[in-house]
Amino acid sequence: MDKILIIGCKHTMDDVCIACSRCLVGFNRREGDFVIYKNTDAQLIGLMNCGDCPGASMITRLAQLNLWNSQNGERPTKVHIAPCILHHCPYKDTLIQKIKAKVAVEVIEGTHPYLPENIFA
Repeated sequence: MDKILIIGCKHTMDDVCIACSRCLVGFNRREGDFVIYKNTDAQLIGLMNCGDCPGASMITRLAQLNLWNSQNGERPTKVHIAPCILHHCPYKDTLIQKIKAKVAVEVIEGTHPYLPENIFA
């Protein structure tokens, strides 16, 4: 069974996104980049922010997650990078490189497909 961790932008998660509902809805519906889990028992085990710009604490946060969850067997098997990083973060390339270099699981760039073309229309 896949155990999914979503990583998003601290500022977006704290100040803009409403409870990260689009990522959660996308996962529950298995839409967007979560379609690969259609008809599976994949579980969402974490929704984590980057640790603030420029992502300096990202690796420490991932290590803590693995340490804290190692006792209960809930380590992620796949990591998804949320659109708030992919489309808005000036440090995204560095962040994604750090994550891919340090985690021993597949890193998928994307989560939900719900990107408004014009939020002010």
